[in-house]
Amino acid sequence: MTATPATRQAPVRLTQFARGGGCACKIPPGELEQVVAGLTAPPLPGSDTPLLVGLATGDDAAVVTHRGTAVVGTADFFTPVVDDPYDWGRIAAANALSDVYAMGGRPVLAVNLLAWPRDRLPFDLAREVLRGGLDIATEAGCHVGGGHSVDDPEPKYGMAVTGLADPQRLLRNDAGRPGLPLSLTKPLGTGVLNNRHKATGERFEHAVATMTALNREASEAALAAGARCATDVTGFGLLGHLHKLARASGVTAVVDTAAVPCLEGARQAVRDGYVSGGTRRNLAWVAPHTDFGATDADTRLLLADAQTSGGLLVAGELPGAPVVGELVPRGPHSLVLR
Repeated sequence: MTATPATRQAPVRLTQFARGGGCACKIPPGELEQVVAGLTAPPLPGSDTPLLVGLATGDDAAVVTHRGTAVVGTADFFTPVVDDPYDWGRIAAANALSDVYAMGGRPVLAVNLLAWPRDRLPFDLAREVLRGGLDIATEAGCHVGGGHSVDDPEPKYGMAVTGLADPQRLLRNDAGRPGLPLSLTKPLGTGVLNNRHKATGERFEHAVATMTALNREASEAALAAGARCATDVTGFGLLGHLHKLARASGVTAVVDTAAVPCLEGARQAVRDGYVSGGTRRNLAWVAPHTDFGATDADTRLLLADAQTSGGLLVAGELPGAPVVGELVPRGPHSLVLR
């Protein structure tokens, strides 16, 4: 018998079970830096795995060296960014793997991190989330070996990922030098489109497509081009991550705002007010360090938009990726918008 509209069960909207969404639910960067200040670990006496990249520069992942190989470790998880559980799993996995690619590494092993409100959401949805993560990890050639789960009022999913890299060819956020162009491998705007999706239920397939795209090819292209400095653009927005890169490298980053690519509908979403609190906190954090010039308010918000599974920002020119600015000698500000 065909179900009548009155008896059909409405699909579960996962985004309604979380206060934030995706990387916009990160702790604000300024607050986070205060929390971790002074917590840099001292060298371990007698260790045969020295720490090559740690907390000091706020890079995308930690790196130790072992017998001539760089071992890259990272973890990333967040609340639902879309309502479809399979897509959420794919996005979260691509986002977690991105930290390894941003260091010039190759992910080899991941474990799932799952928080689930077991009394409020059925486990068949959790299975779909995990299936999405597994499919993306498989696409990346990365093993998934189990994980950890907890009962939690808000659903959260992500991965802890281990990768391998050449310690002489790492991509680091403190290796920028004046004269290098800045290339961006994915358009901005996932934050405002995800926020619109959460508020209205509208689906933006092109946003899902960019969030589920691996940064593997971008990482390989950066290494092939001889790049040594990169970061990925996620919850702190383009301006936040670029500020960290410029600060760590002792340079100023000049952004050509007209050259920065944005997803279709992103500017309209900003005009319509679908801007997350995380994006506004990003903008407030970088404001004291930025010469905004004549940049309009909407453009500033897009440049600070809290991205989920964004692209790589590379100090170097990559085939097919737009050049969005350059690094210059350090000036009064770490960021200059033109």
